[in-house]
Amino acid sequence: MAALGWLSPRRRPATARSVLAGEAAAEAARKTSRQLEVLDRAEKEAEAEFPVRGDARAAAFFDLDNTVMQGAALFHFGRGLYKRRFFQRRELARFAWQQTWFRLAGVEDPEHMQDARESALSIVRGHRVSELMTIGEEIYDEYMADRIWPGTRALAQAHLDAGQKVWLVTAAPVETATIIARRLGLTGALGTVAESVDGVYTGRLVGEPLHGPAKAEAVRALAAAEGLDLDRCAAYSDSHNDIPMLSLVGHPYAINPDTKLRRYAKERDWRLRDYRTGRKAAKVGIPAAAGVGALAGGTAAAVALHRRRR
Repeated sequence: MAALGWLSPRRRPATARSVLAGEAAAEAARKTSRQLEVLDRAEKEAEAEFPVRGDARAAAFFDLDNTVMQGAALFHFGRGLYKRRFFQRRELARFAWQQTWFRLAGVEDPEHMQDARESALSIVRGHRVSELMTIGEEIYDEYMADRIWPGTRALAQAHLDAGQKVWLVTAAPVETATIIARRLGLTGALGTVAESVDGVYTGRLVGEPLHGPAKAEAVRALAAAEGLDLDRCAAYSDSHNDIPMLSLVGHPYAINPDTKLRRYAKERDWRLRDYRTGRKAAKVGIPAAAGVGALAGGTAAAVALHRRRR
């Protein structure tokens, strides 16, 4: 049996250094716990102050694709139109590839988006607006309802509960955006407007897609018409393309941000929410737990050393 002695841990007497290490670790654990409680309480208090209940001059503006909903609304809409034989398998394959790329990369590709818009315009040309609205309701139930991010939906509801208006702002067709906004109980939607004559789509746009700077102009125009104070408003998006819109308001939020937006948000101490990984919602700029632990650890070591000397 003596030969198996190496399997049993050997008991060694505690040295002064090991005692110091143990006391420092215990002290650091206590300090870290208290620091995290303070940060958590401060974060909750900050969240409780916004949105401000009853502030009629405040509103919230939400991007749609990958902010409110997983993936791109236009691609889901195309999938529904294919099911109803609006176009052929070749176009569906292109829609599917663009959607897959968007979901994996998490970034809007301008060429993909332009191609999708042109395809959608050619597909709906000659169809009645009322027909596409009815079909859009069905497509929402089939492909979109289960793709709404619960976290973002809760943020929108918080604004509604505070008595504020909530608008979707998206490059998707305004008809599709309006259906989604209504289903979610939001105020309304700003979206790309396709030209129609006597209720029939012509296959052309009115102006350009509501994308990038155009979103900021739409929000600015709506705020002026509604009598809103943009410094008291909030905006939410996943894309660096929406930085112009986010920069307009006093409360910008980066939701499921792409790399460029995440970096931009950190530099400006914007709030961040990422529902793709389940990470806890946190304000960019609040010290991370590791940083708090390092600070507490250094302090605890000094305290333990002082106690040992006493």
